[in-house]
Amino acid sequence: MKKFYITTAIDYVNGPPHFGHALEKIQADSIARHERLLGKEVYFLTGVDEHGLKIVRSAQEVKKGVKEFTDENVEKFKKLIKELNISNDGFIRTSDPEKHWMGARAFWNNLVNAGDIYKGKYKGYYCVGCEAYVTEKDLTDGKCPYHGKEPELIEEENYFFRLSRYADIIKKKIEIDEIKIIPPARKNEILSMIKRGAEDISFSRPAEKLDGWGIPVPGDESQLMYVWCDALSNYISALGYGSDNQEKFNRFWPADLHLIGKDILRFHALVWPAMLLSAGLALPKRIMVHGFLLSGGRRMSKSSGNVIDPFDLIEKYGADAVRYYLLREISPFEDGDITEEKFKDAYNANLANGLGNLTARIMKMSEQYLAGENFESGSSKQEEGVVSDFDKFMENFELSRAMDKIWELVSKLDSRIQKTEPFKLVKTDEEAAKEILRELVSGLKKIALMLAPFLPGTSQKILSAIRDNKMPKPLFLRV
Repeated sequence: MKKFYITTAIDYVNGPPHFGHALEKIQADSIARHERLLGKEVYFLTGVDEHGLKIVRSAQEVKKGVKEFTDENVEKFKKLIKELNISNDGFIRTSDPEKHWMGARAFWNNLVNAGDIYKGKYKGYYCVGCEAYVTEKDLTDGKCPYHGKEPELIEEENYFFRLSRYADIIKKKIEIDEIKIIPPARKNEILSMIKRGAEDISFSRPAEKLDGWGIPVPGDESQLMYVWCDALSNYISALGYGSDNQEKFNRFWPADLHLIGKDILRFHALVWPAMLLSAGLALPKRIMVHGFLLSGGRRMSKSSGNVIDPFDLIEKYGADAVRYYLLREISPFEDGDITEEKFKDAYNANLANGLGNLTARIMKMSEQYLAGENFESGSSKQEEGVVSDFDKFMENFELSRAMDKIWELVSKLDSRIQKTEPFKLVKTDEEAAKEILRELVSGLKKIALMLAPFLPGTSQKILSAIRDNKMPKPLFLRV
């Protein structure tokens, strides 16, 4: 059996989850579910990043201990995963000494053994929001382009990683798609970054500046591992790397797909591969980069007053409705926009009036006129061409275009009903009407099967209705 290892970026738990976190989880889940349907052995990993200055400061602001603070937020992220019906196989916490620290420390030691870790003094800018060191060329009008704040100027003694040693090698591997960056625009972006130069990077921070919250550097507890060797190593520590049992690591590494946001492209497409090369480990095969989720044309933020709570929409409309919007109405590769008004419009047009209404019409007629029939097999002319296009789009992770093909079939079946009117034809030519209905049920079954990676709950409801040959309860209620 072929394996497929897919990861999301681990979420930073300085606050509760928002719709951006939901977007990445749902995208990864739809891909993982589809790969399972292809017969592959899938390992789908997600998790949380709990270390760093921003976490420490956020805990201090609400007058809580940092462990208590992170534990509370981690539970909120786990709740979101559960409510969105995410099918992850693993969940990693970077604060877990047993599951994560052993792998991270083993990874660090491999970099030391390769001669790629050295001590030096760092003086420069640091963006707390990004938890990253930045240069002036990374800034817009002196501010971080993602957080809109001026970085802090710091000077401290840290350990460094020889990133410069591996930049040219990685550039060539990206150019020939040995590390395939999706979409191509992001490939061009990272190649341009590398061409501008890749300097060695600070790899640790003084423990005293982080209240000791983090993974101590092996052999020097005055320093804590910085985000690179701490957070990025989760992709291998979660598989047992560095432990006594590396069976899962040997089976699933390298990653077949890292799914990340565009703001961490450099870290995953340059820094992480360089670390892997230094440690003598295989490189990830593909890195898929999604855009930002906007609300009313702006990034969601409390100060803008445009934050939408994913839990609220799940409670009002259901998990599959949220999954639908984020998978079809949002491009998997570009920035997308969500407001509750846009959400309602899409929900009513394509779920309540579209898929839901079609299912009810077909199954009502089937229950009435095809009683006792079995729909284990059969095909519909309406499926021709749609399925092959769907498969092509899924192969390229073009999730929204794949869903467009499903709704193309929804439209075709609806048009078939309008043209043939089997509910009238049955009075004059019962057998012809039944044959049309059989094709309609077959087409609906194909829709349900194609929906399985995207709207798993809805897919099962439709398949159950077909199996029992009964009209189901309304799938979606118009609002």
